[in-house]
Amino acid sequence: MKINWRGVLFWGLILLLILTLFMPFLGERRGQEMSFSEFLNQLDRGQIASVVISGDQVAGKLSDGKTFKTRALNYPNLVPMLREKGVDINVEAPMESSWMLNFLAQLLLPLLLFGGLWYLLMRQASSANNQAFQFGKSPAKPLMGRPKVTFADVAGVEEAKDELKEIVDFLKTPQKFQALGAKIPKGLLLMGAPGTGKTLLARAISGEAGVPFFSISGSDFVEMFVGVGASRVRSVFREAKKQTPAIIFMDEIDAVGRHRGAGLGGGHDEREQTLNQLLVEMDGFDPKTNIIVIAATNRPDILDPALLRPGRFDRQVVLDKPDLKGREEILKIHAREKPLADDVDLKVVARRTPGFTGADLENVLNEAAILAARADKKQVFMEEVEEAIDRVMAGPEKKSRVISDKEKKIVAYHEVGHAMLSKILPNSDPVHKVSILPRGMALGYTLQLPLEDKYLVSRSEVVDQITVLLGGRVAEEENFDEITSGAHNDLERATDLARKMVCEYGMSELGPRTFGRKDRQVFLGRDLAERTDYSDETANEIDKEVNAIIEKCHVRARGIVRSNKDSMDKMASRLIEKETLEGEELESLLNEIKAV
Repeated sequence: MKINWRGVLFWGLILLLILTLFMPFLGERRGQEMSFSEFLNQLDRGQIASVVISGDQVAGKLSDGKTFKTRALNYPNLVPMLREKGVDINVEAPMESSWMLNFLAQLLLPLLLFGGLWYLLMRQASSANNQAFQFGKSPAKPLMGRPKVTFADVAGVEEAKDELKEIVDFLKTPQKFQALGAKIPKGLLLMGAPGTGKTLLARAISGEAGVPFFSISGSDFVEMFVGVGASRVRSVFREAKKQTPAIIFMDEIDAVGRHRGAGLGGGHDEREQTLNQLLVEMDGFDPKTNIIVIAATNRPDILDPALLRPGRFDRQVVLDKPDLKGREEILKIHAREKPLADDVDLKVVARRTPGFTGADLENVLNEAAILAARADKKQVFMEEVEEAIDRVMAGPEKKSRVISDKEKKIVAYHEVGHAMLSKILPNSDPVHKVSILPRGMALGYTLQLPLEDKYLVSRSEVVDQITVLLGGRVAEEENFDEITSGAHNDLERATDLARKMVCEYGMSELGPRTFGRKDRQVFLGRDLAERTDYSDETANEIDKEVNAIIEKCHVRARGIVRSNKDSMDKMASRLIEKETLEGEELESLLNEIKAV
């Protein structure tokens, strides 16, 4: 802690001066005030033990030890009376207050206090002024020492790692590339969904290359004062140039790198000025800077084209969600420091988590470890891992939510309807678990797991997905002659898939074309950004086609449910009894279902 010795000295002098002014008054004798008549009465009764006379002031002590003080003006017989009573008498010179002391006490002391207050106010204003001048300085945080993360700590993005290894070679041995006339890349843009490891990869590059690493967020450039963002960009690059070669990592660059000229109000705003300065620093009139800028974003579509051209961000690396093998490798990395039991099979966990990002997988194992610790276990078992996957996918189990028997029966038939159709339809993913235990916002859920990662979807697969989504509603219709709001999310997803078949995939009777055009005005909302490029008659045809697809799937689902009424009743009864069906028991019940 740094001590401000100037402030300590200043306030010490103020305190010393105040004590000096009031010292004479502090030395004044104290005692209980007594009237002169009472003093004479006490003297007559012989109760006065001793006195000290100072001018007209008389102070003393009674026989019982109490002190007193009084005034005796022009009373010549006082001393003879005291001697007569045998009182111990002491005489002191009177304390005279000079005019100088009164002047200091009445005038100079208030001035000193006012001066101290003024000093504090001016110091506070000066501090605020200094902070204002600090706005333009670099908010980048350099990592102290070499980062501990390397490429060995990154998995599931092997293609991206291969691209980035060349950047590391440039930083380690630039002369090998310069001898062939190759220039070091100016920038590297990491694009991918949240949680795919963009920041982790950037730290791994710095850890492998062993160069200074400056980390900053795109929002750090945006302030309320005009020109601060551009000044901070200059300051960041100025600091990095002092330690070249170096890496500047900008997370969420879309906060400052948005498309210029796309605002509704127009004009030259602060964000555009900051972006202009960033463009100049990355590829301006000084091409000799040995600095690599790594940026991360999950919205590459809104970045300015000048930022994406060669010479600025030379490389654009896409980080996809990991496939089955990638998920297994990521799980192995996050399981290094966790004591997993022998029944934990990471291959099964990877197959159970399609679509999970690296951050999701890390969260799964962390939740599993928390559950194991909560149960006072020394190892993490597959039971906790399975529960952690359900928690991440559907939310924690709502044990406190009490559902009536009637609603539990409706939910059971609803989920059985999904499971039956998933079993019968050939292009549907296999069912792994059916549960009527409330999780998150859902009263029950049917978990399907794909056998392999898919990157393309066929028309028959989309139709089967819509049919499975309608299975819950159909099961309610056939068994209760009533419909509930429980199928709200299913209907929303089914309608969205049907509309995509017509408007985006060209999988309808309207032919191989798309309907609706995305606008590139990135500051507009999503509803405003989508334009219709078709007539009202075509809009009616789209609605009819969407309705036809959903109705066809609805009729198909009803036929399967009606033909398996007994199997549905048996499975629903078993589900109500156990609340969760999985494994061999689920498989044996589903095998009784027959196709139409």
